[in-house]
Amino acid sequence: MSARQQGSGDGEHACLDLPTNRISHLLDSTILQLGKAASWLWLATLAVVITNVVNRFILDRGSIALEELSWHFFGAAMVLTLAYAVVTDDHVRVDVIREKMTLRTQAWIELLAIVILLLPILYIVLVELYQYGYRSFERGERSQAPSGLPYRFIIKTVIPIGLSLVAIAIVSRALRCSTLLFGYPRRFLSPAERDQRPSD
Repeated sequence: MSARQQGSGDGEHACLDLPTNRISHLLDSTILQLGKAASWLWLATLAVVITNVVNRFILDRGSIALEELSWHFFGAAMVLTLAYAVVTDDHVRVDVIREKMTLRTQAWIELLAIVILLLPILYIVLVELYQYGYRSFERGERSQAPSGLPYRFIIKTVIPIGLSLVAIAIVSRALRCSTLLFGYPRRFLSPAERDQRPSD
């Protein structure tokens, strides 16, 4: 059974196949709350797109600023909810192969992949992306279109912020693998898990 199948319907307590600990519980809860807050950007994106369509095709008044705002919102919503997908285990997996492995084997593979590949790559990418956003701020970069949006550094800074949240979610996942494999950090039962635990 996959983690998503074992989780609750709202996705808040997914990944129950790996034991949690106090650190991971705190990190995951924070990521989930931030992800839910960021998901409202999808409604904002929809509202801006509809407004732009009405202005352009009904009122015959196109707006470059609205067009740019729509993809700014779309990009921000996408990158700020990636960590939520990691925590709830809703990202792409090769489940046909993974589900044939024991839980400990899965945990070993995930832990090694996180430590050897994911975190070093994310570190390199994040260093470059934060510099990318800072350079945009220093130059006072704005849209190349005369009537476009100013403050281009905002969307360029949102990208590394979103990936930083992904890094936090991945660290939390690694700690959960460590709890299973080594018993450290110590296992912590969340209220939902305590409720699901069969009584003696």
